[in-house]
Amino acid sequence: MVGVRNLLRNAVLAAVYVVLTVGLEAFSYGPVQVRVSEALTLLAFCSPHYVPGLVLGCFLANIMSPFGITDMVVGTAATFLAVYGMRFCPNVFVASLLPVVFNGVIIGAELAYLAALPPGMPMAAAMVYIGLGEFLSVSVIGVLLLKVLMKSSRLRALFEAK
Repeated sequence: MVGVRNLLRNAVLAAVYVVLTVGLEAFSYGPVQVRVSEALTLLAFCSPHYVPGLVLGCFLANIMSPFGITDMVVGTAATFLAVYGMRFCPNVFVASLLPVVFNGVIIGAELAYLAALPPGMPMAAAMVYIGLGEFLSVSVIGVLLLKVLMKSSRLRALFEAK
């Protein structure tokens, strides 16, 4: 991908991420969340050119987070670490585990730091809940969706764009 085409793909990806996150707000924020938009992170496994759109989408979606600037910085950093690392993964399932681990640990710790956990919920439980939501979004929904989409040679060519 070069130039304008790369910019447009990333802009559309960021917009779709934001719409999915904010549109499903009840599931997207808090100590128990299934952020459906995170299924899109697997596009970074297909091509590292999608990293900017995913990171920008996460940042913009976190503007609406009840945790404010902290989530904009910390949450976006967790997503960046996950999608950047996908280029080094041997297969899509292993790549799908990066958001599970990074978001589980980092967002769980962020919520504990912000005292945004329900009374009596330990930080480890928040990490597990966030990780389970990521597993459902990315490792289950995302992997299945990507496998279906990659059966089409046209879509595969689009998503694996160089």
